[in-house]
Amino acid sequence: MSGLQTLGLAALLATMLAGPATSAGADFDPATDVVLPEGFRIEQIAEVPNARAMTWGDNGTLFVGTMAKGTVYAVTHLLSGDAVVRVVDEKLKMPTGVAFRDGALYVAERTRLIRYPDIEGRLDNPPEPEVLQDDLPGKGLHSWKYIAFGEDGKLYMTIGSPCNVCDTPDQGVIERMNPDGSDRQIIARGIRNSVGFDWHPRTGELWFSDNNRDRMGDDQPPGELNRLAKEGAHFGFPFCHGKDVVEPQPEFAALGSCADSMPPAQLLGPHVAPLGVHVYDGEMFPEEYRGQVFIAEHGSWDRSEKIGYRVTRVPLSADGTVAKGYEVFASGWLEGEEVYGRPVALLPAPDGSLLLSDDQRGVIYRISYTR
Repeated sequence: MSGLQTLGLAALLATMLAGPATSAGADFDPATDVVLPEGFRIEQIAEVPNARAMTWGDNGTLFVGTMAKGTVYAVTHLLSGDAVVRVVDEKLKMPTGVAFRDGALYVAERTRLIRYPDIEGRLDNPPEPEVLQDDLPGKGLHSWKYIAFGEDGKLYMTIGSPCNVCDTPDQGVIERMNPDGSDRQIIARGIRNSVGFDWHPRTGELWFSDNNRDRMGDDQPPGELNRLAKEGAHFGFPFCHGKDVVEPQPEFAALGSCADSMPPAQLLGPHVAPLGVHVYDGEMFPEEYRGQVFIAEHGSWDRSEKIGYRVTRVPLSADGTVAKGYEVFASGWLEGEEVYGRPVALLPAPDGSLLLSDDQRGVIYRISYTR
């Protein structure tokens, strides 16, 4: 029986959104408690309640979406050390996805895609949003969305499956559309719940995370880092998880085979909840980190012993394929069974440093490197 059937939708959502409790969060100092490779440092630079996805405005404003709060924030003077946090809008429905183009902030809710024109000039009096789409698939689980603009000028959006395991052709996909919300096209299928993607700077290929199904035990199925080498590819859900884990419910296993689906580029830890993905292309980090995939692992909720709560890295070869497994880049938010934070999204800063959001602590971190 699936987790959705066992707990019920409301109870399961509450468990996932609340996350693990922490009793010692006030004692956590990222500057000393987070472990990074030599030469790297991390600092907390802003407090943004329930911070999830992030995007930069043209004038240096950081826009931050949330899930549980229903609020979209604008943060100015972020990198100067004197951050000012404003509310752009509130009482929205899981406005996790944010993107920026031509002076406008785009926000993806559960069933709507909305746009705030000329937003950076109106932060003290934000305009009413323009509704571009009001019928996006948004029922059930995984109805929050991630959005970003590609180099082609199109808006890309993840649409998660509404369940633990089910067959819903219009969900569990990645879509592409015009900036006005028109001409929506599905470019990838068979994805249970992706909450982060990025394009490789040299190959132009889309890399994205996927959270595999729950209630199969502590050690399977694995999380996934996927590479979209061919538009229209199917990545296996609901009949195949990871590379070769066949769905145990026969009605879904009969829908396809692992051999006929696109395997993950890299298997990740079981139930680590991989969310944000970033292919680093800045100049601050050492050369060996450029063109490498960073993943924010939100951390397990469906496991007897916790795992994740970290940032990992997948080294790639010059041709954009995985070179050698994956490794921990930043850790310290999990000590034993004690959780001190939950990484969500990654975003490069103009100076080449890397921003990281944490929805449990409600903060934005900056990861930098000193030569």
